[in-house]
Amino acid sequence: MRVLELFDGPLAVEDILARWYREESGSNYGAYIPFIGTVRDEEGIEALSFDIYEPILKSWFDAWQERAKAHDAVLKMAHSKGDVPVHTSSYIAAVFSPKRKVALAMINDFVEDFKASAPIWKYDVRNGERIYAETRSTPMAGSGLLKG
Repeated sequence: MRVLELFDGPLAVEDILARWYREESGSNYGAYIPFIGTVRDEEGIEALSFDIYEPILKSWFDAWQERAKAHDAVLKMAHSKGDVPVHTSSYIAAVFSPKRKVALAMINDFVEDFKASAPIWKYDVRNGERIYAETRSTPMAGSGLLKG
């Protein structure tokens, strides 16, 4: 069972969510809360493009898995590498939990921490050119890329 998955290009949302549901369907979880991030058509972009530093992402995600495990929950995440056109998905997260309140709180906290801490860098794609999306990026502590 994979809990952190990286894909080239846009995510196959329906396939991923259905597979995750099948994988956990016998686990007696009372709540399955997914979050799907979609690339918006804004500021004249044709796509977003993503670079990921996988060793730090895995370490960050493993720490979240331990938090989930402490609540008898499972956390899953899929993210895109490279270009993701507007109106397609670059990010999916889901929490499976025995209790709804745990799942609702955890998905919120996870998505917020993802935006602040995951080592994923975002670029706008305009006319086929990647341009660092500085105005729409969140400073990552210690990265040196953006000043907090």
